[in-house]
Amino acid sequence: MTDSNSRLAERLALVRPLFAADVALAGADPLGRPPAPLAEEAAGLSPNAVAKRRNEFAAGRDAVHLAMRQLGVPPVPVQVGSDRAPVWPEGLVGSITHTKSCAMAVLAHSGVVQGLGIDVEEDTPLKNELLPAICSDREQAWLKRQDNPGQMAKVIFSAKEAAYKAQYGLSRAFYGFDGMELEFDLAASAYQAFFTADRTPFKRGEAVGGRFAIGAGLIMTTAEIRGRG
Repeated sequence: MTDSNSRLAERLALVRPLFAADVALAGADPLGRPPAPLAEEAAGLSPNAVAKRRNEFAAGRDAVHLAMRQLGVPPVPVQVGSDRAPVWPEGLVGSITHTKSCAMAVLAHSGVVQGLGIDVEEDTPLKNELLPAICSDREQAWLKRQDNPGQMAKVIFSAKEAAYKAQYGLSRAFYGFDGMELEFDLAASAYQAFFTADRTPFKRGEAVGGRFAIGAGLIMTTAEIRGRG
């Protein structure tokens, strides 16, 4: 196993326990040579996209196709919608994320899971000047009590991204980082993202649950929505 493959395997091993067993998880390396996306997928890329963006996009779609195989589904195109979100094939729900060094995708049957979110970020502190835009006053007060506030601020950023992805397929609602407020159970590496306003079908105060892991150079957050019919 190459160093790159070993690093990816290590990262996937950290994320795997964060999802239930019926959720397929796969990854790819944007710094390697990921297979070209399917033609229908590549059509969603801007013709002006730089090589880095093209590699990350290709790695993300490669991870999706690998996850499909895990579910026993022949790989089919996951196109880019007019809202720039992935258009999942009928019967499937999923989420894609990538950084410069890692791409991951999760996928499940929509009859079992209604929403999935995954986000990976490089394990670097969130810049202080970004705190007011990302974190509520209550979240900032919580960060001041942590031993590693910059790192945990990045976890908040990532968790809000994952929770947003999980709910978006149900609400189709756009909102900023103030649209959710987080509470953490650090002992369980878990969080709850509470809606700060009604986002049909979600009500203000309703929460999306998720988990997080830190390691192998990344901050990784997940979210799942089940039981909404």
